[in-house]
Amino acid sequence: MAAITMNEMRDQILARSVEDEDFRAQLIADPKSVISQEFGISVPDGFSIQVHEDNATTAHVILPRPARLTEEDLAMVTAGGDWLDGASDFGEGGP
Repeated sequence: MAAITMNEMRDQILARSVEDEDFRAQLIADPKSVISQEFGISVPDGFSIQVHEDNATTAHVILPRPARLTEEDLAMVTAGGDWLDGASDFGEGGP
């Protein structure tokens, strides 16, 4: 099975959240568990996922990660963390 990209994950999550109200509610309540279960992955303890829902009075703007690596990013890389490989793509409209 080919690896799924962060953009593909985001697109799948967004599509399902439009079609399935229960999934949407669960995603808002506990995004980390829902995403882990949906894709059969283990989200690291130190990684946070936030789901924000636009409404009539609030719109959310997602900024991409800075191009420069932070100390935290460097620590993840040196610890062998490849789960986030390509994760900056997820920030384009995702958590």
